[in-house]
Amino acid sequence: MRKKILQSIGPGLLFAGAAIGVSHLVQSTRAGAEFGFGLIWAVFLAHIFKYPFFQFGPRYAAATGETLLDGYKKMGKPLLAIYYLINFATMFTIQAAVTIVTAGLASQIFGITTNLVTWSVIIMLVSIFILLFGKYRLLDNLMKYIIAILTISTIIALLVAFTNTKEAFNVAQILPSGSVEITFLIAFLGWMPAPLDISIWHSIWSVEKDKSNLKRASKNAAIFDFNIGYLGALFLGICFVLLGALVMYKSGENFSDKGGLFAQQLINLYTKNLGSYSYIFIAIAAFTTMFSTTITTLDASPRAMNKTTNLLFNTRFKKGYWFWIFLLFIGTFCILNYFINNMGMLIKIATILSFLTAPFYAILNYKLITGKHTPENYRPGIYLKIVSIIGIIFLISFSLWFIISL
Repeated sequence: MRKKILQSIGPGLLFAGAAIGVSHLVQSTRAGAEFGFGLIWAVFLAHIFKYPFFQFGPRYAAATGETLLDGYKKMGKPLLAIYYLINFATMFTIQAAVTIVTAGLASQIFGITTNLVTWSVIIMLVSIFILLFGKYRLLDNLMKYIIAILTISTIIALLVAFTNTKEAFNVAQILPSGSVEITFLIAFLGWMPAPLDISIWHSIWSVEKDKSNLKRASKNAAIFDFNIGYLGALFLGICFVLLGALVMYKSGENFSDKGGLFAQQLINLYTKNLGSYSYIFIAIAAFTTMFSTTITTLDASPRAMNKTTNLLFNTRFKKGYWFWIFLLFIGTFCILNYFINNMGMLIKIATILSFLTAPFYAILNYKLITGKHTPENYRPGIYLKIVSIIGIIFLISFSLWFIISL
Protein backbone atom coordinates (compact mmCIF):
# COMPACT_ATOMS: atom_id res chain seq x y z
CA MET A 1 0.00 0.00 0.00
CA ARG A 2 2.82 2.39 0.94
CA LYS A 3 4.58 1.68 -2.37
CA LYS A 4 1.42 2.49 -4.32
CA ILE A 5 1.04 5.80 -2.48
CA LEU A 6 4.66 6.79 -3.11
CA GLN A 7 4.27 5.97 -6.83
CA SER A 8 1.31 8.34 -7.06
CA ILE A 9 3.29 11.33 -5.75
CA GLY A 10 3.64 13.95 -8.45
CA PRO A 11 0.58 16.18 -8.97
CA GLY A 12 0.93 17.46 -5.40
CA LEU A 13 4.48 18.62 -6.11
CA LEU A 14 3.33 20.25 -9.35
CA PHE A 15 0.73 22.05 -7.25
CA ALA A 16 3.50 23.16 -4.89
CA GLY A 17 5.63 24.26 -7.84
CA ALA A 18 2.78 26.37 -9.19
CA ALA A 19 1.83 27.74 -5.77
CA ILE A 20 5.29 28.60 -4.44
CA GLY A 21 6.08 31.61 -6.56
CA VAL A 22 4.97 35.24 -6.49
CA SER A 23 2.87 34.56 -3.38
CA HIS A 24 5.96 33.39 -1.51
CA LEU A 25 9.00 35.17 -2.93
CA VAL A 26 7.36 38.56 -3.54
CA GLN A 27 4.18 38.81 -1.47
CA SER A 28 5.33 36.85 1.60
CA THR A 29 8.69 38.61 1.64
CA ARG A 30 6.94 41.98 1.42
CA ALA A 31 4.53 40.94 4.19
CA GLY A 32 7.50 40.23 6.45
CA ALA A 33 9.34 43.38 5.36
CA GLU A 34 6.37 45.68 5.99
CA PHE A 35 4.58 43.99 8.92
CA GLY A 36 7.27 41.85 10.56
CA PHE A 37 5.71 38.68 11.93
CA GLY A 38 2.31 40.41 11.99
CA LEU A 39 0.69 38.68 9.01
CA ILE A 40 1.54 35.07 9.86
CA TRP A 41 -2.13 34.70 10.84
CA ALA A 42 -3.09 35.48 7.23
CA VAL A 43 -0.84 32.69 5.92
CA PHE A 44 -2.49 30.10 8.18
CA LEU A 45 -6.00 31.44 7.60
CA ALA A 46 -5.63 31.34 3.81
CA HIS A 47 -4.30 27.78 3.91
CA ILE A 48 -7.03 26.54 6.25
CA PHE A 49 -10.00 28.08 4.43
CA LYS A 50 -8.74 27.35 0.91
CA TYR A 51 -7.70 23.78 1.74
CA PRO A 52 -11.01 22.00 0.94
CA PHE A 53 -11.39 23.64 -2.47
CA PHE A 54 -7.88 22.72 -3.56
CA GLN A 55 -8.26 19.19 -2.22
CA PHE A 56 -11.50 18.66 -4.14
CA GLY A 57 -9.48 18.67 -7.41
CA PRO A 58 -7.50 15.46 -6.81
CA ARG A 59 -10.43 13.99 -4.85
CA TYR A 60 -12.77 14.34 -7.84
CA ALA A 61 -10.11 13.01 -10.22
CA ALA A 62 -9.64 9.94 -8.01
CA ALA A 63 -13.40 9.44 -7.77
CA THR A 64 -14.23 9.70 -11.47
CA GLY A 65 -11.02 9.59 -13.49
CA GLU A 66 -12.06 13.00 -14.86
CA THR A 67 -10.97 16.60 -14.38
CA LEU A 68 -12.97 19.25 -12.56
CA LEU A 69 -13.72 20.73 -15.98
CA ASP A 70 -15.62 17.56 -16.92
CA GLY A 71 -17.57 17.98 -13.70
CA TYR A 72 -18.35 21.63 -14.42
CA LYS A 73 -19.79 20.60 -17.79
CA LYS A 74 -22.08 18.08 -16.08
CA MET A 75 -23.32 20.88 -13.82
CA GLY A 76 -24.14 23.00 -16.85
CA LYS A 77 -22.27 24.39 -19.85
CA PRO A 78 -22.88 28.03 -18.81
CA LEU A 79 -20.68 27.45 -15.73
CA LEU A 80 -17.94 26.02 -17.93
CA ALA A 81 -18.29 29.00 -20.27
CA ILE A 82 -17.89 31.42 -17.34
CA TYR A 83 -14.68 29.63 -16.32
CA TYR A 84 -13.51 29.80 -19.95
CA LEU A 85 -13.97 33.58 -20.06
CA ILE A 86 -12.41 34.18 -16.62
CA ASN A 87 -9.39 32.03 -17.41
CA PHE A 88 -8.90 33.66 -20.81
CA ALA A 89 -9.11 37.10 -19.20
CA THR A 90 -6.54 36.32 -16.49
CA MET A 91 -4.12 33.73 -17.91
CA PHE A 92 -1.93 36.23 -19.77
CA THR A 93 -1.61 38.57 -16.79
CA ILE A 94 -0.80 35.72 -14.43
CA GLN A 95 1.82 34.27 -16.80
CA ALA A 96 3.34 37.72 -17.30
CA ALA A 97 3.46 38.34 -13.54
CA VAL A 98 5.35 35.14 -12.73
CA THR A 99 7.62 35.33 -15.78
CA ILE A 100 8.76 38.91 -15.18
CA VAL A 101 9.81 38.08 -11.61
CA THR A 102 11.74 35.06 -12.90
CA ALA A 103 13.35 37.22 -15.58
CA GLY A 104 14.37 39.85 -13.02
CA LEU A 105 16.10 37.21 -10.93
CA ALA A 106 17.79 35.65 -13.97
CA SER A 107 19.19 39.01 -15.05
CA GLN A 108 20.76 39.50 -11.60
CA ILE A 109 22.07 35.96 -11.21
CA PHE A 110 23.28 35.13 -14.72
CA GLY A 111 23.98 38.57 -16.15
CA ILE A 112 24.28 38.39 -19.99
CA THR A 113 21.61 41.08 -20.47
CA THR A 114 19.50 43.35 -18.30
CA ASN A 115 16.64 43.37 -20.81
CA LEU A 116 13.83 41.61 -18.94
CA VAL A 117 11.72 41.02 -22.03
CA THR A 118 14.64 39.16 -23.57
CA TRP A 119 15.06 37.11 -20.39
CA SER A 120 11.32 36.42 -20.29
CA VAL A 121 11.42 35.08 -23.84
CA ILE A 122 14.45 32.89 -23.03
CA ILE A 123 12.80 31.48 -19.89
CA MET A 124 9.53 30.73 -21.67
CA LEU A 125 11.34 29.10 -24.60
CA VAL A 126 13.35 26.89 -22.23
CA SER A 127 10.12 25.94 -20.47
CA ILE A 128 8.41 25.15 -23.79
CA PHE A 129 11.42 23.05 -24.83
CA ILE A 130 11.11 20.99 -21.62
CA LEU A 131 7.36 20.54 -22.14
CA LEU A 132 7.79 19.71 -25.84
CA PHE A 133 10.33 16.94 -25.39
CA GLY A 134 9.58 15.70 -21.90
CA LYS A 135 5.82 16.18 -21.75
CA TYR A 136 4.11 15.43 -18.42
CA ARG A 137 6.55 12.72 -17.25
CA LEU A 138 9.62 14.99 -17.41
CA LEU A 139 7.75 17.85 -15.76
CA ASP A 140 6.62 15.47 -13.01
CA ASN A 141 10.16 14.17 -12.37
CA LEU A 142 11.82 17.58 -12.71
CA MET A 143 9.54 19.12 -10.10
CA LYS A 144 10.69 16.64 -7.43
CA TYR A 145 14.26 17.97 -7.76
CA ILE A 146 13.20 21.63 -8.00
CA ILE A 147 11.09 21.45 -4.83
CA ALA A 148 13.88 19.62 -2.98
CA ILE A 149 16.48 22.25 -3.97
CA LEU A 150 14.07 25.07 -3.12
CA THR A 151 13.26 23.67 0.32
CA ILE A 152 16.87 22.99 1.32
CA SER A 153 18.19 26.38 0.15
CA THR A 154 15.32 28.26 1.83
CA ILE A 155 15.83 26.46 5.16
CA ILE A 156 19.56 27.23 5.08
CA ALA A 157 18.87 30.91 4.35
CA LEU A 158 16.33 31.06 7.20
CA LEU A 159 18.71 29.44 9.68
CA VAL A 160 21.40 31.94 8.75
CA ALA A 161 18.90 34.80 9.20
CA PHE A 162 17.91 33.57 12.68
CA THR A 163 21.59 33.23 13.63
CA ASN A 164 22.52 36.72 12.42
CA THR A 165 19.57 38.74 13.67
CA LYS A 166 20.13 40.94 16.70
CA GLU A 167 16.58 42.26 16.92
CA ALA A 168 14.09 41.09 19.55
CA PHE A 169 11.21 39.09 18.08
CA ASN A 170 7.78 40.73 18.16
CA VAL A 171 5.16 38.13 17.27
CA ALA A 172 2.13 40.42 17.78
CA GLN A 173 -0.34 39.93 14.93
CA ILE A 174 -1.62 42.88 12.91
CA LEU A 175 -4.89 43.61 11.09
CA PRO A 176 -4.06 46.05 8.28
CA SER A 177 -6.09 49.27 8.05
CA GLY A 178 -6.38 51.90 5.37
CA SER A 179 -6.90 51.32 1.65
CA VAL A 180 -3.21 50.72 0.85
CA GLU A 181 -2.71 48.12 3.57
CA ILE A 182 -6.05 46.41 2.88
CA THR A 183 -5.23 46.25 -0.84
CA PHE A 184 -1.93 44.58 0.02
CA LEU A 185 -3.67 42.10 2.34
CA ILE A 186 -6.20 41.14 -0.35
CA ALA A 187 -3.39 40.71 -2.90
CA PHE A 188 -1.45 38.65 -0.34
CA LEU A 189 -4.45 36.39 0.34
CA GLY A 190 -5.24 36.20 -3.38
CA TRP A 191 -2.20 34.08 -4.17
CA MET A 192 -1.60 32.50 -0.77
CA PRO A 193 -0.91 29.69 -1.27
CA ALA A 194 -2.26 30.02 -4.83
CA PRO A 195 -5.26 31.12 -6.91
CA LEU A 196 -8.16 28.68 -6.46
CA ASP A 197 -8.30 27.81 -10.15
CA ILE A 198 -5.12 25.79 -9.59
CA SER A 199 -7.48 23.13 -8.20
CA ILE A 200 -8.51 22.63 -11.83
CA TRP A 201 -4.89 22.31 -12.89
CA HIS A 202 -4.33 19.77 -10.12
CA SER A 203 -7.21 17.62 -11.35
CA ILE A 204 -5.75 17.75 -14.88
CA TRP A 205 -2.29 16.74 -13.63
CA SER A 206 -3.89 13.93 -11.59
CA VAL A 207 -5.58 12.52 -14.70
CA GLU A 208 -2.28 12.82 -16.62
CA LYS A 209 -0.49 11.00 -13.80
CA ASP A 210 -3.06 8.20 -13.95
CA LYS A 211 -2.49 7.90 -17.71
CA SER A 212 1.26 7.77 -17.12
CA ASN A 213 0.87 5.04 -14.46
CA LEU A 214 -1.81 3.22 -16.49
CA LYS A 215 -4.09 3.15 -13.43
CA ARG A 216 -6.16 5.50 -11.33
CA ALA A 217 -4.82 6.60 -7.95
CA SER A 218 -6.92 5.73 -4.91
CA LYS A 219 -8.60 8.47 -2.89
CA ASN A 220 -6.12 8.05 -0.02
CA ALA A 221 -3.13 8.16 -2.35
CA ALA A 222 -4.44 11.25 -4.18
CA ILE A 223 -5.13 13.14 -0.93
CA PHE A 224 -1.79 12.06 0.57
CA ASP A 225 0.01 13.40 -2.50
CA PHE A 226 -1.95 16.66 -2.32
CA ASN A 227 -1.26 17.10 1.39
CA ILE A 228 2.49 16.80 0.82
CA GLY A 229 2.43 19.63 -1.71
CA TYR A 230 0.03 21.74 0.35
CA LEU A 231 1.97 21.44 3.60
CA GLY A 232 5.14 22.22 1.67
CA ALA A 233 3.55 25.41 0.33
CA LEU A 234 2.45 26.38 3.87
CA PHE A 235 5.89 25.71 5.34
CA LEU A 236 7.73 27.71 2.68
CA GLY A 237 5.16 30.52 2.87
CA ILE A 238 5.95 30.94 6.57
CA CYS A 239 9.69 30.69 5.82
CA PHE A 240 9.55 33.59 3.35
CA VAL A 241 7.50 35.75 5.76
CA LEU A 242 10.10 35.07 8.46
CA LEU A 243 12.95 35.83 6.05
CA GLY A 244 11.33 39.12 5.07
CA ALA A 245 10.78 40.01 8.74
CA LEU A 246 14.28 39.03 9.90
CA VAL A 247 16.16 40.60 7.01
CA MET A 248 14.07 43.53 5.78
CA TYR A 249 11.69 44.69 8.55
CA LYS A 250 12.39 48.32 9.46
CA SER A 251 15.19 48.41 6.90
CA GLY A 252 13.72 51.55 5.36
CA GLU A 253 13.98 49.99 1.90
CA ASN A 254 11.25 50.92 -0.58
CA PHE A 255 10.86 48.15 -3.11
CA SER A 256 10.85 49.12 -6.77
CA ASP A 257 8.05 48.17 -9.17
CA LYS A 258 10.66 47.52 -11.87
CA GLY A 259 11.46 43.81 -12.21
CA GLY A 260 15.23 44.00 -12.50
CA LEU A 261 15.66 46.56 -9.74
CA PHE A 262 13.29 44.67 -7.41
CA ALA A 263 15.29 41.45 -7.90
CA GLN A 264 18.54 43.34 -7.25
CA GLN A 265 17.10 44.91 -4.07
CA LEU A 266 15.82 41.54 -2.87
CA ILE A 267 19.07 39.65 -3.33
CA ASN A 268 21.28 42.54 -2.15
CA LEU A 269 19.28 42.97 1.06
CA TYR A 270 19.59 39.30 1.87
CA THR A 271 23.33 39.15 1.19
CA LYS A 272 23.93 42.44 3.02
CA ASN A 273 22.26 41.15 6.18
CA LEU A 274 23.17 37.47 5.96
CA GLY A 275 26.66 37.78 4.49
CA SER A 276 27.98 37.46 0.95
CA TYR A 277 28.39 33.70 1.37
CA SER A 278 24.60 33.38 1.61
CA TYR A 279 24.19 34.70 -1.95
CA ILE A 280 24.24 31.25 -3.53
CA PHE A 281 21.48 29.95 -1.24
CA ILE A 282 19.28 33.01 -1.71
CA ALA A 283 19.84 33.03 -5.47
CA ILE A 284 19.03 29.33 -5.84
CA ALA A 285 15.97 29.57 -3.58
CA ALA A 286 14.63 32.63 -5.38
CA PHE A 287 15.22 31.43 -8.93
CA THR A 288 13.97 27.86 -8.42
CA THR A 289 10.89 29.32 -6.70
CA MET A 290 9.98 31.40 -9.71
CA PHE A 291 11.11 29.02 -12.47
CA SER A 292 8.95 26.23 -11.04
CA THR A 293 5.94 28.56 -11.10
CA THR A 294 6.70 29.78 -14.62
CA ILE A 295 6.95 26.31 -16.15
CA THR A 296 3.95 24.81 -14.32
CA THR A 297 1.79 27.81 -15.22
CA LEU A 298 2.91 27.64 -18.84
CA ASP A 299 1.89 23.97 -18.89
CA ALA A 300 -1.37 24.17 -16.95
CA SER A 301 -3.19 27.13 -18.51
CA PRO A 302 -2.95 25.72 -22.05
CA ARG A 303 -4.04 22.28 -20.80
CA ALA A 304 -7.05 23.85 -19.09
CA MET A 305 -8.00 26.01 -22.07
CA ASN A 306 -7.61 23.14 -24.52
CA LYS A 307 -9.72 20.84 -22.34
CA THR A 308 -12.40 23.51 -21.90
CA THR A 309 -12.50 24.21 -25.64
CA ASN A 310 -13.03 20.51 -26.35
CA LEU A 311 -15.81 20.24 -23.78
CA LEU A 312 -17.62 23.43 -24.81
CA PHE A 313 -17.56 22.81 -28.54
CA ASN A 314 -17.68 19.00 -28.52
CA THR A 315 -14.56 18.79 -30.65
CA ARG A 316 -10.99 17.59 -30.30
CA PHE A 317 -8.21 19.72 -31.71
CA LYS A 318 -5.15 17.47 -31.90
CA LYS A 319 -2.65 20.32 -31.53
CA GLY A 320 -4.85 22.37 -29.19
CA TYR A 321 -2.42 22.23 -26.29
CA TRP A 322 0.39 23.68 -28.42
CA PHE A 323 -1.92 26.28 -29.95
CA TRP A 324 -2.72 27.61 -26.47
CA ILE A 325 0.93 27.53 -25.41
CA PHE A 326 1.84 29.60 -28.49
CA LEU A 327 -1.03 32.04 -27.83
CA LEU A 328 -0.03 32.32 -24.16
CA PHE A 329 3.57 32.97 -25.20
CA ILE A 330 2.54 35.76 -27.61
CA GLY A 331 0.04 37.32 -25.17
CA THR A 332 2.55 37.29 -22.33
CA PHE A 333 5.20 38.86 -24.55
CA CYS A 334 2.81 41.69 -25.50
CA ILE A 335 1.83 42.39 -21.89
CA LEU A 336 5.45 42.43 -20.74
CA ASN A 337 6.30 45.03 -23.37
CA TYR A 338 3.62 47.27 -21.86
CA PHE A 339 4.13 46.56 -18.15
CA ILE A 340 7.88 46.04 -18.12
CA ASN A 341 8.49 49.11 -15.92
CA ASN A 342 5.58 48.48 -13.56
CA MET A 343 5.97 44.96 -12.24
CA GLY A 344 4.32 45.82 -8.91
CA MET A 345 1.11 46.95 -10.62
CA LEU A 346 1.11 43.83 -12.80
CA ILE A 347 1.43 41.54 -9.80
CA LYS A 348 -1.20 43.49 -7.87
CA ILE A 349 -3.71 43.21 -10.75
CA ALA A 350 -3.10 39.47 -11.09
CA THR A 351 -3.35 38.72 -7.38
CA ILE A 352 -6.47 40.83 -6.79
CA LEU A 353 -8.24 39.27 -9.79
CA SER A 354 -7.39 35.84 -8.39
CA PHE A 355 -8.88 36.71 -5.01
CA LEU A 356 -12.06 38.26 -6.40
CA THR A 357 -12.75 35.17 -8.53
CA ALA A 358 -11.97 32.75 -5.67
CA PRO A 359 -15.58 32.55 -4.33
CA PHE A 360 -16.76 31.40 -7.78
CA TYR A 361 -14.31 28.46 -7.83
CA ALA A 362 -14.93 27.65 -4.17
CA ILE A 363 -18.70 27.39 -4.62
CA LEU A 364 -18.35 25.46 -7.89
CA ASN A 365 -15.93 22.91 -6.40
CA TYR A 366 -18.05 22.45 -3.30
CA LYS A 367 -21.27 21.92 -5.28
CA LEU A 368 -19.55 19.40 -7.55
CA ILE A 369 -17.85 17.32 -4.86
CA THR A 370 -20.97 17.14 -2.65
CA GLY A 371 -23.42 16.59 -5.52
CA LYS A 372 -24.71 13.68 -7.57
CA HIS A 373 -21.79 13.70 -10.00
CA THR A 374 -19.38 12.48 -7.29
CA PRO A 375 -19.74 8.91 -5.93
CA GLU A 376 -21.02 9.03 -2.36
CA ASN A 377 -17.99 7.33 -0.78
CA TYR A 378 -15.73 10.02 -2.28
CA ARG A 379 -17.70 12.97 -0.93
CA PRO A 380 -16.18 14.96 1.97
CA GLY A 381 -17.14 14.27 5.59
CA ILE A 382 -19.02 16.63 7.85
CA TYR A 383 -15.92 18.41 9.20
CA LEU A 384 -14.56 19.18 5.73
CA LYS A 385 -18.01 20.42 4.72
CA ILE A 386 -18.08 22.78 7.71
CA VAL A 387 -14.62 24.15 6.85
CA SER A 388 -15.77 24.54 3.24
CA ILE A 389 -18.83 26.60 4.19
CA ILE A 390 -16.77 28.80 6.53
CA GLY A 391 -14.18 29.12 3.76
CA ILE A 392 -16.80 30.33 1.26
CA ILE A 393 -18.03 32.91 3.78
CA PHE A 394 -14.42 33.97 4.42
CA LEU A 395 -13.67 34.45 0.70
CA ILE A 396 -16.89 36.35 0.00
CA SER A 397 -16.48 38.55 3.11
CA PHE A 398 -12.91 39.55 2.27
CA SER A 399 -13.89 40.27 -1.35
CA LEU A 400 -16.73 42.55 -0.20
CA TRP A 401 -14.42 44.20 2.34
CA PHE A 402 -11.97 44.98 -0.42
CA ILE A 403 -14.66 46.38 -2.75
CA ILE A 404 -16.12 48.56 0.02
CA SER A 405 -12.64 49.82 0.95
CA LEU A 406 -11.85 51.02 -2.56
